[in-house]
Amino acid sequence: MKPQISAKPKKTAKETESTQTIASDEPLPISKTKLKAEADAQQALGVRLCELPKDKLAKLDLPEALYAAVLESKKITANGAIRRHRQYLGRLMRDIDTAPIEEQLARWDGKHTAENAYFHGLERWRDRMIADANVLQEFLALYPGTDIQQLRTLIRNAQKELAANKPPKSSREIFKLLREITQPQQTEATQETDR
Repeated sequence: MKPQISAKPKKTAKETESTQTIASDEPLPISKTKLKAEADAQQALGVRLCELPKDKLAKLDLPEALYAAVLESKKITANGAIRRHRQYLGRLMRDIDTAPIEEQLARWDGKHTAENAYFHGLERWRDRMIADANVLQEFLALYPGTDIQQLRTLIRNAQKELAANKPPKSSREIFKLLREITQPQQTEATQETDR
């Protein structure tokens, strides 16, 4: 008869007691996976900074070393050097509080999104005006200071160009005019979101 060998050795009472005190007194260490994810996020933020123009970089109030590294990255062209420089940016990002940078980038992204929505709205107005003459009255109700004669002439010309399959010169002119008319209200709305 052979003796049974257990797969796991039993823990002594002393070992069990020491692991319980560690668990209750100290916070658990951060996992390597979480540390890697944070490092990757910081590196990605550094890369995003490299894509910004100089005027926006100046507004971010970055530490001098990080600002210089971001500017330097615009000059690097070799693939291996780019990878190493991105890692260096990630290392520099560890030493700073990235929350203000991320907030400012989010504001800029929101402003860009709002600007795109504004332009799409103007395009819808223009297309509706060319397709239906009654839409002009809706627009005039919203923007009473509009030069109606100029807008009617452009709409009529755009309709003729569309029917003759000509380039949409008047359609572009309508868009420019609509932008000039609505720009003061859009500027006020943008300034309020920047505050």
